[in-house]
Amino acid sequence: MSAQTTDEVQVTVASIDLLGGALRSLDTAITSSRAGEKYVAAHLAALRAAAALLAAYARPNSRRPTSAWTLVIKVAPEFTEWAQHFAAGAGKRAAAEVGLGGAVTPREADDLVRDAHEFIDLVSEKLGVSRQLTFPTNVAAQAVVPNNVIPLKRRTTSTAK
Repeated sequence: MSAQTTDEVQVTVASIDLLGGALRSLDTAITSSRAGEKYVAAHLAALRAAAALLAAYARPNSRRPTSAWTLVIKVAPEFTEWAQHFAAGAGKRAAAEVGLGGAVTPREADDLVRDAHEFIDLVSEKLGVSRQLTFPTNVAAQAVVPNNVIPLKRRTTSTAK
């Protein structure tokens, strides 16, 4: 699975905060010893990264609630495979969250951690944000950002395979 990036994007403080939450969830997944907990944390990490993407690209509407994964496909079609992959794992995450034994295997949990890690990297790249970027999320910090938007320009690099 892959994603193609854009050259210019406006990233909100919310996007950066959500990416930070995705990384914290990924850390939880990596350090969890139980497969169910690992799977849940990894899935939530991916969901938070999707929310960061949506915070930067989605436009609010008044229609009925829609899955985050469905919205990701609409606003960033290059992430369609990723969205379908994580949407397919939502049932397993729900089963693991309620503690159903055997809902996921250790291998499935480890695979999802790896996938969530890659997805977070791709979302960070799409948004033009380094995974190491930390940004204060308190009210005072938000006040210094005009319209709560951080304009970023990405360097374009060509990678031939």
